[in-house]
Amino acid sequence: MNNYSLVLNHTFDCFIYLINSRGAMTTTVNNELKHEILQLLRKYQQYRSADIRNQLVQLNFGLVRKETYYWINQCNESYDDLLQVGCLGLIRAIERFDISKGHAFSSFAIPYIRGEIQHYLRDKGVTMRIPRRWLALQQQAIGISRSLREKYNRQPTDSELAAALDVSLDEWQEIKFAWVNRSPLSLDVPVQDGEDGSVLLGDLVVDQRYRSFQLAQEDQIRLQQALVQLEKRTREVLEFVFLHDLTQKQVAEHLGISVVTVSRRVKKGLDLLKHLMV
Repeated sequence: MNNYSLVLNHTFDCFIYLINSRGAMTTTVNNELKHEILQLLRKYQQYRSADIRNQLVQLNFGLVRKETYYWINQCNESYDDLLQVGCLGLIRAIERFDISKGHAFSSFAIPYIRGEIQHYLRDKGVTMRIPRRWLALQQQAIGISRSLREKYNRQPTDSELAAALDVSLDEWQEIKFAWVNRSPLSLDVPVQDGEDGSVLLGDLVVDQRYRSFQLAQEDQIRLQQALVQLEKRTREVLEFVFLHDLTQKQVAEHLGISVVTVSRRVKKGLDLLKHLMV
């Protein structure tokens, strides 16, 4: 074996030793960090000190950064905002962690951090989900529309915008429609004012399910108004039987009357309600 080969082999052995040494050092540091976190968690459960909690947040800040880096590519929110929200999830995990159950804190904390970020994005995001490609094209269209407006001194047409975005006219119109309708309208929104008052959107939309819901609400109000007109004991019997799901025997024991009396009150009350609600 020549000198070059000896040097090469020696260099390779040194390289392998360095890798193994660094791996061993990393493992030692990780174990020490886990031990420190565990000790602080044990102290926090005992004293509930804000200082200890802040130390735990600093030591586990890497968990928040890791989740934030993932979600920053899934939304349009700033890194700092998501980082703060993730820290709230970390604090919640610290508050709820139970050492006695034997779970690793990192495994316990990540779902809290992720959940807090997801809730934040869900609350701030639009109700209707739009493909990310369409969102990107919509953002591009804002700048392109401004440039074309300055160039032609008029509002650009859909065909011009579609050509500038390198998409078909049909796709661009779908993108516009999705963007305009990204948030649903309430059926209780007034759409016009007439002599008899405001006309609601729900009044103009043919939707049997919505109309059924309105009728059910109206029936409930009428039922409550009719119940008030009944004799107190009859009303109590009907409420216990139909609203609280008690048997007639249970109602009799609760009110101190016979089962036969309960049965009669139920029949009498239902007949009166039918008459009052006609």
